[in-house]
Amino acid sequence: MTKKAINNITDHSEDNFKKLSIQVGLNGLSFCAFDSESNSVLKSERLSFEKTLTPYEVLKHLKQLFQKNDLADERFAEVVVVHRNALFGLVPKSLFSTEELANYLKFNAKILANDHLAYDEFESHDIVNVYVPFVNINNYIYELFGEFTFKHNGTVMVESLLNGYTQAKQAVCFVYVQERQMDLTIIDQKKLLLFNSYLYNTKEDFLYYLLFALEQLKLDSETVPLKLFGAVDEGDEIYDICYRYIKNVSIFVPDFGPHAYYGSSRDAIDFTVINAL
Repeated sequence: MTKKAINNITDHSEDNFKKLSIQVGLNGLSFCAFDSESNSVLKSERLSFEKTLTPYEVLKHLKQLFQKNDLADERFAEVVVVHRNALFGLVPKSLFSTEELANYLKFNAKILANDHLAYDEFESHDIVNVYVPFVNINNYIYELFGEFTFKHNGTVMVESLLNGYTQAKQAVCFVYVQERQMDLTIIDQKKLLLFNSYLYNTKEDFLYYLLFALEQLKLDSETVPLKLFGAVDEGDEIYDICYRYIKNVSIFVPDFGPHAYYGSSRDAIDFTVINAL
């Protein structure tokens, strides 16, 4: 499966403004069907799993989700699949080679000899994200829609934050919380200091990963701004424990730019799902 394949199904007629973005992970699924002409969400849904599933089980849930929302028979001008997992590594473009994909991952992630490896090149920054996509999901989407684009959620997350939230004159720590997974992005103006993703079981796990990252980057927990977003709000246990140890904590409300209008669907749409379009 390549990043883009020859399309036999998708309708590219001028009056088709519908786009579909799907995020796939072992802990949950979400999708958003978007009309770019009216700048509105047509359909969206998020599904969280009680336990971590296998890629085979995730595909079964994805098929059910598509059937429930009648997506398989629709036509879209653009389809994007976002793979959310911790099987990735960021590499400077100056050190990147397509012949070394496995070597970039083998020390940080458990990969198998038959794993398919892919990579995303950041559009505006000298970074390459090497990762393991869910091949069975890609194959299913290709069978339905033909041509589509797939990315890692880290690519979408980092590019969106770097391009849209770099006005601060000091380092800022963003943490996206969803389905017992925290995506940690630390940006100093237009420079990426860190992006990593952690699976956690307790609020103490969450705090440990966060404080360890700040310590490694020598950032002062008394002054660094911490912006939490996703499935977190003031008064939650995650927010409260962070506030005990990090003084400058706030809930981050992203500006989704051209996709700003959601209506009643806003809470069901993941940051990376809408920003992937």
